[in-house]
Amino acid sequence: MWRAVFLIAGMLPLGLAMEQTGTANYLASAVIEMVGDYGSTALITGLFILTTLASQIMPNAVVAVLMAPIAINTAVNTGISPYALMMVIAISASASFLSPVAHPANILVMGPGGYRFKDYLKLGIPLTIVVLILTLLVLPLFWPLAQ
Repeated sequence: MWRAVFLIAGMLPLGLAMEQTGTANYLASAVIEMVGDYGSTALITGLFILTTLASQIMPNAVVAVLMAPIAINTAVNTGISPYALMMVIAISASASFLSPVAHPANILVMGPGGYRFKDYLKLGIPLTIVVLILTLLVLPLFWPLAQ
């Protein structure tokens, strides 16, 4: 437990540094430039995919801390509610189904279950798509996208 606490505590300054150096704003601008012309749904999808992919190789809490400034800057730059984008980050950081190293539970069952890396992808890709679709449908009901 303490390792996780210290890991998160160590990443908080990185999140602050990303905010203060302009890195978060740069990354937010890159996301907006890439998918911003396609509307808020595309923006949410882009943030979801970016965060989900990052959570496959880093601990979920760390990904959430690193993506938070990017989501906030994206919200400020686009006029979308920061609450909605932060929920996208929270949900997508928890969608760690694609890799055995994405979550400790995945690694624990890999050996005894005889699973291979591709088994996680075969089940993880459809499950991630389902979570994305549900997020796109349900998120605006609880956290309206307009500020």
